[in-house]
Amino acid sequence: MFSLSTSLQPQVTVQLSHLINALHFLKGSVSSNTSASHKHRENTPEPDQNSTEPSWSLRDLGITDIGIGQLNDLVERLLPCVTPSESSSPLGTAPNIWRTSHLSSDSFFLNKHGFSRMGGGTPVFSRQNKSPLQTLCTDLKYLPLFVPNRGFKTLKSRTRRLQGGFDSPVEPEGFTPSFMKGFLTRDKGSDVETLDKLLKNKNIPDGQHDAFKTGFAEGFLKAQALTQRTQESLRRTRLILLVLLVVGLYGLSKTPFLSVRFRTTSGLDSAVDPVQMKNVTFEHVKGVEEAKNELQEVVEFLRNPQKFTVLGGKLPKGILLVGPPGTGKTLLARAVAGEADVPFYYASGSEFDEMFVGVGASRIRNLFREAKSNAPCVIFIDELDSVGGKRIESPMHPYSRQTINQLLAEMDGFKPNEGVIIIGATNFPEALDNALIRPGRFDMQVTVPRPDVKGRTEILKWYLKKIKVDSAVEAEVIARGTVGFSGAELENLVNQGALKAAVDGKDMVTMKELEFAKDKILMGPERRSAVIDKRNKEITAYHESGHAIIAYYTKDAMPINKATIMPRGPTLGHVSMLPENDRWSETRAQLLAQMDVSMGGRVAEELIFGNENITTGASSDFDSATKIAKMMVTRFGMSEKLGVMTYVDLTKQSPETQAAIEHEVRTLLKDSYERAKGLLKSHAKEHKNLAEALLQYETLDAKEIQLVLEGKTLEIR
Repeated sequence: MFSLSTSLQPQVTVQLSHLINALHFLKGSVSSNTSASHKHRENTPEPDQNSTEPSWSLRDLGITDIGIGQLNDLVERLLPCVTPSESSSPLGTAPNIWRTSHLSSDSFFLNKHGFSRMGGGTPVFSRQNKSPLQTLCTDLKYLPLFVPNRGFKTLKSRTRRLQGGFDSPVEPEGFTPSFMKGFLTRDKGSDVETLDKLLKNKNIPDGQHDAFKTGFAEGFLKAQALTQRTQESLRRTRLILLVLLVVGLYGLSKTPFLSVRFRTTSGLDSAVDPVQMKNVTFEHVKGVEEAKNELQEVVEFLRNPQKFTVLGGKLPKGILLVGPPGTGKTLLARAVAGEADVPFYYASGSEFDEMFVGVGASRIRNLFREAKSNAPCVIFIDELDSVGGKRIESPMHPYSRQTINQLLAEMDGFKPNEGVIIIGATNFPEALDNALIRPGRFDMQVTVPRPDVKGRTEILKWYLKKIKVDSAVEAEVIARGTVGFSGAELENLVNQGALKAAVDGKDMVTMKELEFAKDKILMGPERRSAVIDKRNKEITAYHESGHAIIAYYTKDAMPINKATIMPRGPTLGHVSMLPENDRWSETRAQLLAQMDVSMGGRVAEELIFGNENITTGASSDFDSATKIAKMMVTRFGMSEKLGVMTYVDLTKQSPETQAAIEHEVRTLLKDSYERAKGLLKSHAKEHKNLAEALLQYETLDAKEIQLVLEGKTLEIR
């Protein structure tokens, strides 16, 4: 926009092109009126026919009252002219009156070269349709003016212009237009006052100048330090974000289905290192002789494979160890690797289970690839049921079978798998997929049962060697009282006994600490803090004495190990039995003896305290007696009335049969109760002596019980 202000007319704001058109028309009119004899009409520029700019007259601009002299003066001011002396000077020395006009041309050729291809001849540095400014400049013949129409400037074009002799002054490379200068400097404040000037303006006393300058310097330094810390924190934040971005992109590229994970999976790309088991052999495995003998063949194959291949035989590729927890399956696998002195690869089944699709299968491929490169070797997969469970068709988990499918292919697929023995261990063989336990994969199953009395004795002796133990400790006695204990539970028993001896301040572990540890494992810790009144303690003593009397005087009952009225767990007392050997089967007389021993507690309460004072302490005794009686009738065929027939599901039997079974069970329990009552009546004196001894000593072992029942006095303990 162009602003024109005069003293004759109020301020008028019009476009520059409109003003030029009006001035041009005015100039043509003045020239035609004053110099008609010097110029022909055709020299008067006519308005461009193709111009879309509207022609404005002085009347339209509101400046009709301006005189001719004033108008000429106005034209001279608005449109600068060059004197003939200046026009005769070389082009390169002409003053820079006009600024470069950055305008786009109608074509690329015209924009590049400054003239159009049409018409040929002399180049024309203008548009095809001349603007009013170009027409006006053409009339000023002695004005050396170039109006470039290029929309950009490059170094190449500038060099070409200098080579062509057109060294007209141009704007410097860093030239900033005036409107940009105003935009950049509009927010610029006034100059900052100097420190001395500030001291003078604030009228600060001379004695405080130094303190003021010191405070100013300290503030400046603190601000600078704060700025530096802020910048360092910003740099660290940017670095952390960059690292997270890189890790995220790495996870994005590695995870299927574009699931970003910000961690690396060590089981995928890194090598699986074998574990050497030279310090573990079959000598360290106790109580599982049958399993050791079966695995000896695998050890021999790993030591001397030619012995088997020369005859054309093949050893099983996979061995499945099946057994309860704590029986030594993992120890057996380690012993196999230690005996054969080969690399041992250990993996848990849960390591292959991952939330990301394909990770488990990749880990199995990596494991078997490393094992094949180091064959012969042993791969042990613990808790195999977690990775080799039965395959199911589930739309919720369409890729859950990839891991087990890869395991099946590696064990018995198209590629051979020679020299690699796979040993698996599980507590639930029924949960494994059928394709995994077929011949060619895990085609040999080795059962690792709980140890018998001989095995428990060997295990106890092995662990007792590792602690300071009294020479009077008999491992056989402890083994007889730990029926059903696994190797891990026996190790825990020895450890608990050693801890008890340390708490009591003893130098070595005795039989007492081992018995204490066994009772703690079987029945829970002692409840010495429980406050039991004299009446309940007396009832408990006669109750437990009744069990002990029946067990001692019944022929087919198990020998007594200990009787106590010390509360443990949910019980107020108990009598433990000590079988001489493991019972693989039981006779009818032995089952009836167990029922009689169970009835002894309630019978003792009834005989001593009367029928009105019996307690609920015999509930667990009745449970065990009823279970034995029901098994004798429904499973063991020990009922004369029902005969040798089993009744698995009683709900499917007829009402008459159910009534007959119930009658037989009641008869067995009633007869057992009467036998126990008759036995306690006949040994009432022994029953009383044993109860009083329990009230005095709380706990009696087998030898002490025998002394009391024989009428001998106990030694003061």
